[in-house]
Amino acid sequence: MRRRPRKDSNLPLLEHVLALRKVLIISAYAIVIGSIIGWFFSDLVFAYLARPVILLQDIKFITTTPMEPMLVKVKVSMFIGVCLALPVLMWQIWSFVLPALKQNERKYLYIIVPSSVLLFLGGAALCFYVVLPIGIKFLIYAGLGGVQSTPFLTKTSYLGFILTFLLTFGLVFQLPIVLLILIRIGILSPQILAKKRRWAILTIVIMAVVISPTPDLVTQLLMAGPMYLLYEISIWLGYLVARNRDKELAVK
Repeated sequence: MRRRPRKDSNLPLLEHVLALRKVLIISAYAIVIGSIIGWFFSDLVFAYLARPVILLQDIKFITTTPMEPMLVKVKVSMFIGVCLALPVLMWQIWSFVLPALKQNERKYLYIIVPSSVLLFLGGAALCFYVVLPIGIKFLIYAGLGGVQSTPFLTKTSYLGFILTFLLTFGLVFQLPIVLLILIRIGILSPQILAKKRRWAILTIVIMAVVISPTPDLVTQLLMAGPMYLLYEISIWLGYLVARNRDKELAVK
């Protein structure tokens, strides 16, 4: 039996609110379950996250408050929880952002979500293995000046620093997904992206300056370089997406 259409003019807004509520609840459950699992591995994970500092050898971690070790353990557990829940989070986010997909287009979520997860992890890996070792050395040793001193880091400050870096790079690496979706729905075209390279370079540099977790030029360049490479990849993939879209429109 077909439902009678409701005449409530606020229904679209209500539906969006309910959809957002569902996304938040499912995401929260996924993170909580992942965090419970992550609690048992938090010490090992923090030891691994601290490797860029530990390898420098002459830098020591210190604890300044009785609560700090426990807070670090909780934060690392939540970080592990987010990582474990990442496929669920990406599915929920993209399902909410792309509600206008038709039933036969829902299949694209099976491409978008895994690609989004891999790009996020790729950005975080580039940050951890390439950018952080260079950035930490530059930030610590460039500021020592001519006075001999021993650098100390609190676990809390370092954890906040590194998690900000990882999150920023992971989100920046979502650029191809966003551009390809805009090409797919016809808002952008690969030809326009190719013609606007100069403006794209300027925008990317400005974005790197604004969203970079640190103000040093080295980190900003290490962020801007991959962003522009992703932009170029998006152009070439955009031609394939536009071609498939035109074929589907021609068939219709």
